[in-house]
Amino acid sequence: METKERCGWCKNDALYEKYHDEEWGVPVYEDQKLFEFLILETFQAGLSWITILRKRENFREAFDQFDYTIVANYTEDKIQELLENPGIIRNKLKVRAAVSNAQAFMQVQQEFGSFSKYIWGFTGGGPIVNVRQTLRDIPATTPLSDQISKDLKKRGFKFVGSTVVYAHMQATGMVNDHIESCWKRS
Repeated sequence: METKERCGWCKNDALYEKYHDEEWGVPVYEDQKLFEFLILETFQAGLSWITILRKRENFREAFDQFDYTIVANYTEDKIQELLENPGIIRNKLKVRAAVSNAQAFMQVQQEFGSFSKYIWGFTGGGPIVNVRQTLRDIPATTPLSDQISKDLKKRGFKFVGSTVVYAHMQATGMVNDHIESCWKRS
């Protein structure tokens, strides 16, 4: 039986390991996927990522496959429907933020041509590869996540504090925070 050395945060949970092995830290340049991660990360604020991963398919279904053009136009009836959906996190402020964030997302697209161009512009278009020996070496925020958070908020995004932004950067491969001994490092 082959065992791969992984980052410690995902061990002993098949869903977490699959996410770590296939998605976490892999550069994402497609707007639809960037929006999905942005919404999931905003719902994760104050909760564990595994909680969100376990509800990810429910979120996909509830939020129209994360089609930001649809989410941006949600009516009050749709918002109430989401708030009654036991398959997602039913936080009123976060549900409403998903709608306003979709609107802000589209405004960024209009200004920059794509959200991808905007967000990746902060890293010069490619991943920042960090050297992390242990999980303790991975920060919750960085000066860059502070900067991006501040800019997103200025543009009308909600639930995009620096910790959420850094988690988004890790998830979408803007930063590579796999520890040195992890097989995904290379």
